[in-house]
Amino acid sequence: MTGSQASRARVARRIATAAAYGGGGLGLLGVGLAGVLLTESRMAIRAIGVLDGDPPFADGVYGEAFADPEDSRPPLLLAFLGDSTAAGLGVQRPQETPGALLASGLASVAERRVRLVNAARTGARSSDLARQLESALPQRPDVAVLMIGANDVTRHAPAARSVRELGEAVGALVSAGCHVVVGTCPDLGTIKPVRPPLRWVARRLSRQLAAAQTIAVVEAGGRTVSLGSLLGPEFATRPELFAADRYHPSAQGYATASMALLPSLCAALELWPQESSEAGGAVEPQAVLPVAVAAAAAAGRSGTEVSAAGPANGTWRWATLKQRFRLALPGGVEAGAVEPDADRPPRGDASANSHPEADDAGATKR
Repeated sequence: MTGSQASRARVARRIATAAAYGGGGLGLLGVGLAGVLLTESRMAIRAIGVLDGDPPFADGVYGEAFADPEDSRPPLLLAFLGDSTAAGLGVQRPQETPGALLASGLASVAERRVRLVNAARTGARSSDLARQLESALPQRPDVAVLMIGANDVTRHAPAARSVRELGEAVGALVSAGCHVVVGTCPDLGTIKPVRPPLRWVARRLSRQLAAAQTIAVVEAGGRTVSLGSLLGPEFATRPELFAADRYHPSAQGYATASMALLPSLCAALELWPQESSEAGGAVEPQAVLPVAVAAAAAAGRSGTEVSAAGPANGTWRWATLKQRFRLALPGGVEAGAVEPDADRPPRGDASANSHPEADDAGATKR
């Protein structure tokens, strides 16, 4: 483990411990940085473009083309919770949203229909997950995907509180018999309008929060996938992966992130092939590590899954670090979906998706 990983592991464990004991401190920003970062944040806001309208409404049943016509089982229910990246802001068509992509991909692997229920909202922070659960839990989801954390960083939410709120949401889903996969906070340091020193601080805080999120999620019974790739090095060198605002992913960007999430989503439902290092195996061999160490390593390595390995030992738990091979999404995503539910009202409102505006210290909303 490198020195930076060791430091990240210590900070992540400290944040997670404070979260477990109800602490609200350990804020993501130091007071001494506030003046400089306020100026940099305002400059970034002016440089970021505008995405008008709401994310496409994609709720509905997917996978009719993949399912056995004689299969009488009800569709698997996939719930999506989180911020605008979970909602799919930045694309024009429902089938381009991450929820639709993963619903169709899951249906292809399971050879079974999948119903998507998306409770995510633009601008959401971890504190909004409890309200989203009120919409998702009555649907009795089989598996849930959460994508959250960027707004907690940009709007300077206390890290311990954000991690506690995420852990509580995961715990509620697990207690209801739902499998949970969390895409952790993406690397915000590669957004083009964000310049040093804000870029350096954003990268550091994003990775710290992602590592702390992993500890909380694993200890609550879920698994995480590092979404550094969502706004990470691959996105930094390929501008076509961003939407027009250079902040949210494009259709290609969401497809890239979904390919990283799909293997873990399938594994949570025991639909993934047996792990093997042979040709065509499902995963590269990885060591079992203390959860904080695994979390720190995953935060700096895009697409890495962390899941529990063995029983808890006091406040310490062992975890398995896995770099799963990305699973290509079905070529005919559109053919695998039916019309979205027509009787459901659209999510969000226009005001939530207007031009990014200053909040707290002048940060943008996702």
